[in-house]
Amino acid sequence: MMKRIIIYLISLIVLSSLTSCAPAVKNPSSEGYAEAQARLYPEREYKIQLGDQLDIKFYYNPELNEQVIVRPDGRISLQLVHEIIASGLTPAELTTLLAKKYATELEKPEITVIIRSFSAQRVYIDGEVNRPGLVNLTGYMTVLQAISQAGGLKETARIHEAIVIRRKVDNTPYVMTVDLEKAIDGSNTSQDIALMPLDIVYLPKSPIANLNQWVDQYIRKMLPIPFYFGANISP
Repeated sequence: MMKRIIIYLISLIVLSSLTSCAPAVKNPSSEGYAEAQARLYPEREYKIQLGDQLDIKFYYNPELNEQVIVRPDGRISLQLVHEIIASGLTPAELTTLLAKKYATELEKPEITVIIRSFSAQRVYIDGEVNRPGLVNLTGYMTVLQAISQAGGLKETARIHEAIVIRRKVDNTPYVMTVDLEKAIDGSNTSQDIALMPLDIVYLPKSPIANLNQWVDQYIRKMLPIPFYFGANISP
């Protein structure tokens, strides 16, 4: 009985110390997130990638309209100008390039490039979700929508401190902490931010989940006596 009391007291001390030492992360206001989104999205103008499907439309020469797929070598094949390197260009850059190429063939080459489908749009979901891994980003997708595609949250997830890591133009990481608890209960839906290609969403473990893991690794497996959560001190 005395051994059980001692172990119970140890567990209370461990729980108290872990709770007091847990880092307090202050979530930015909704205005802060709006500013961050507005600042980051324009910096990441989309560049055409391998496998993307493009619509090439001619205003005054519709007979030249084509729907093409960017080949593994990064090129597309078009009438009159043959092969053009499209991979790595923005739609606006490709439009300008095509206008120059067709200027020798057409009197007034008014051209528009439309990305019909994206091939390599994906985000990474890791941590306390049921199916961590890649999630295809087929259109507008928020953090909660991506987590749903990854099988949903585990009970051990720290949903008020989900982490989103995004690469800026200079390839430096931009880290955001989002409070999904507020997004789920509707008190602040702006916390469920829209994702961008190659974002990383990480769901850390809750403090109690970390405690259970610590207890399992460092107490249950090391002490030669049974360990119980809860007090049973009756004689």
